[in-house]
Parts: sequence; C-alpha cells; structure tokens
Amino acid sequence: MSIYTVRYERDDTDWWVATVKEIRGCHTQGRTIEQARKRIKEALSLFVDDAEKAQLIDDIVLPANVRTLLNQIRTNRKRAEEENSKLKIATAKAAKALTQDMGISVRDAGELLELSHQRVHQLIMSSQKQAK
Repeated sequence: MSIYTVRYERDDTDWWVATVKEIRGCHTQGRTIEQARKRIKEALSLFVDDAEKAQLIDDIVLPANVRTLLNQIRTNRKRAEEENSKLKIATAKAAKALTQDMGISVRDAGELLELSHQRVHQLIMSSQKQAK
C-alpha cells in the first residue's frame, strides 16, 4: 500500500486546497476539509493506480497559536479519558462495596453515589461478569 502526504491549506477565498506532496501537479480543493479529502483521492487516481487503497496522511496548515490550542485540547482530552476510566472503576468498586459488602439497597447506593438505581445495578452486574 502506498502512503502519501496531503497538505491542506486555506486559500484567499476560504477554500481548502489539497496537494499531494509526493506527486507534482496532484491537487484539488473543497469548501471543507472533508470535501477536499474526498476530492484528493479522485485527483490521485488520475496519477496512480492504487489511489483507493493508498494511505493518506493529513498535513493541515494552521497558524502556530491554533496548532498549540489543538494540541492542548488533545492532551486535556486524553487526560480526561484516563480520569474517566479511573472514575468508572472506582464507582463500580464503591457500588459493590455498598450493596454487597454493606448490604445497602441499590436505591440507597444510587442515592449515595449520586446515580440512578438502574446505573448502580448495571455497575454491579458488569463487575460480576468481569469477575467470572
């Protein structure tokens, strides 16, 4: 499978211009990145036989301050996903401890965990399945 790098840049009319770096003269444009991405595959097929199977690597040209903001978002999103995973595990453990270890009802466990009793039940059932 061939790999090509596609550079996306905004022009003066706010269209995205897509250019395949490795193939001279292979370019197109679109009103959105998605549209330009679809069209560049069509343009690439005029130059190479394996355009449909080719892997395209996006190189989207943005101002440095915007790239920095996007990187911050990606970092924060990853951190949030990791914390969310920890929260799910801790909540399931707490639901099990409340209902099975302490004998508290699912409804009261939901009240203490600030969840619905249905969600507490799901967490308990899920943890039992994982234990098997």
